[in-house]
Amino acid sequence: MIFKRKNICLLVLALVLSMVMVACGSDSTGGEGTYNWKFVTEEQQGQVQYEYAQEFANRLHEKSGGQINMEVYEFGGLGSEVNQVELLQSGGVEFAIVSPGFTGTMVSEGQLFALHFLFTDDMELNQKILDESEALNVHLTDKYEQYNIKPLAYWTEGAMQWTGDRPLTTPEDFQGFKMRTQTSPLILRSYEAYGASPTELSWGELYTSLQQGVVQGQENPIFFIEDANFHEVQDYMMISEHNIYVAMTTVNTDFFADLPSEIQEMILETVEEMRPVAYEMQERMNDELLGAIETNDRHPTEIIELTAEQREAFREKALPVRDFFINEVGEDGKKILEMLVEEIDAATN
Repeated sequence: MIFKRKNICLLVLALVLSMVMVACGSDSTGGEGTYNWKFVTEEQQGQVQYEYAQEFANRLHEKSGGQINMEVYEFGGLGSEVNQVELLQSGGVEFAIVSPGFTGTMVSEGQLFALHFLFTDDMELNQKILDESEALNVHLTDKYEQYNIKPLAYWTEGAMQWTGDRPLTTPEDFQGFKMRTQTSPLILRSYEAYGASPTELSWGELYTSLQQGVVQGQENPIFFIEDANFHEVQDYMMISEHNIYVAMTTVNTDFFADLPSEIQEMILETVEEMRPVAYEMQERMNDELLGAIETNDRHPTEIIELTAEQREAFREKALPVRDFFINEVGEDGKKILEMLVEEIDAATN
C-alpha cells in the first residue's frame, strides 16, 4: 500500500498519452450493447479513491453481466486534478472522483467544504449528513450540473490533520507559515485567518516541495499522509480534526442523461451500495496507517493531539471566514450554507 513516487519522465509520458486519448475521443460504447468507460481518480492504487473506483467498476461489470467495462485511472494517468475535471466536463472521461477544493474557482459554492469546524466531530454522523443533505444533494448538485458535472454521492475520506516542520497548536504558530492548499480561494482565506502564507499546489508536487522547504506544511486525512509518505519530510503531525475531507463521485451530465434508463438505474444502485463501503474503507485505512506512522522508527514523527481548548482557539479564528464565503459566492451560496448548517444542527440535537 505504500505509495511509490513517480519518475518525472513517466508523468510527462502520462500527460502526453492523456492528450492523445482526449484528442481521439472517448469510446463510451462498444459493439453488441457493451459499454467501455473511463473512471479517473485523484489518488493512487491502495488509496481510498482508487480502491473505491475499482470496487465500483467491478460491481457494475458483474451486475451488467460483463456489459459495462470501466478502466480506472490513478492520479497522474490523465494529468493533474484540474486536468481531470476538464476531461470530465468535456466527456474525455465518463466518471471521476472529484474533490470540491479543485473546483472552487468554477463552482464557488462548493468551497463550503473548506470551511473549518463546519461539520461535527462524529465521522459516522458526518457521513449521514452528506448522504441525506438537501443542501448538498439537491442545491449544490444543481450548481455542478450547470458545468456538465453530475455529483452522484458526497462522501468523506476522514478527518483532516495538519503536518508541519514545527508544532502547530495555536493560531500564533501559523504566523508566516507556508501552508500548501488546494486551488480554492476559500481554503487560502481559511489559512490566512490563522496568519499563514498559503500556497496552492497539486499534490503531485507536494512531497518534493515539503522536502525542499517550498512549503512547510499541509493538510490531509491520515491514510493519505502516510501512504504518500509526507510524514517522511514532516517532523510533526497534529491531530486537529479541523475539517473533513469530502470527495464526490461524479459523472458527465450529458453522458448520463443519454444512457438507457436501466443502465442509469444500475449505476445509481451501485452508488447506494458504495456508501457504506467507502466509509469502511476510509475508517480502516485511517486507523491502520495512524499506527504505521506511530511505529515508524526510520522516519519518526511526533504526533500531537490538540486539546479541546486549542481547537476552540482555531474555531474562533475560522468562524468569520463564513462571512467571506457568503460575500464571495452570493445569495445562492448563502442559502446552501445556511441550509447545511441547519441540517448539521438538527442532526446533533
